[in-house]
Amino acid sequence: MQRRIPSLGVLPGVAALVWLMIVPLDGQAPSGGARPASARTAWKAPRTVDGQPDLQGVWANNSITPLERPEALAGRSELSEAELTDLQRKAADILSGKQAGDIIGDRLLQEALKDPNLRPFDAVTGNYNTFWIVDRDWDNRTSLIMDPADGKIPPMTAEARQRASARAAARKGRGPMDSHEDRPLSERCITFGMPDLLAGYNSYYHIVQTPGHVAIATERIHDTRLIPLDGRPHPPESVRLWNGDSRGRWEGDTLVVETTNFSERGVFRGASESLRVTERFSRAADDVLAYEMTFNDPKTWTKPWTVLLRLKRSEDKVYEYACHEGNHSMVGVLAGARVEESAAAKAKK
Repeated sequence: MQRRIPSLGVLPGVAALVWLMIVPLDGQAPSGGARPASARTAWKAPRTVDGQPDLQGVWANNSITPLERPEALAGRSELSEAELTDLQRKAADILSGKQAGDIIGDRLLQEALKDPNLRPFDAVTGNYNTFWIVDRDWDNRTSLIMDPADGKIPPMTAEARQRASARAAARKGRGPMDSHEDRPLSERCITFGMPDLLAGYNSYYHIVQTPGHVAIATERIHDTRLIPLDGRPHPPESVRLWNGDSRGRWEGDTLVVETTNFSERGVFRGASESLRVTERFSRAADDVLAYEMTFNDPKTWTKPWTVLLRLKRSEDKVYEYACHEGNHSMVGVLAGARVEESAAAKAKK
């Protein structure tokens, strides 16, 4: 019987806190999740009391599938059943001797594929053991990116590369730990960004609906997006938010959410303020929620790209992340940096 324990905070390696077990995604077809024709005609998405497609509940993103297709699987959109079984066996062997941070997100599959470019997650301080890591769900896909067909994020534009160079130049003369403001937004308990794609680490979504709104809460830092469905416009461009401004509408049984007005200080993967994220949520089965998202930012990528997550229904509860309350790492990071600086200064004398 699976159990889950409340989140403990922002310390590295504090994962979804469940018993470890690798299992296939229940009810999912081997070649991508499409149900047989008979099943498609027999199954209908449930409805809320006001007639909306019912997306409510807790949904888990614990897929083993990496965001981008690994080089070892180039040109392959799917694995054979034999290959999938072999990778599951290799992953099970890896789990016994690894720390938690080494196998979250895409890393477990990279370990199983013996990716030569994979580096230890935290080689200096170490991490929690795998007792604390969530179950992982397997399917045959070789990347979450479904468009472009190569399963890769499109190249960055010249403008995006220039922005990155300008940010690096602005940081010259500063260290990565001179101040709390030099640390990542997630470490400062501000946000993990939108969307949060990391699997296997506090990677649960909680959806609640009313006739006029949909609320989507993510487990890490318990960010909640309150999405109106009444057709109201986005705020003026001068209004910028960490996770953007979201507006939703129904297209048949699919919830479509358009998000704009991102802050340049918190945009996804170095995107510009022009980023537009279009999300599509639809029930694929009783226990599967298809979550598709398209990233469109001509100032950052040469073309739009689309990701598909298959979220699995969970009976677990999403507890408060209590990020600041458990954020002892910030004190340690900054204090440790001061100790290192003092030691280096003494060594020069």
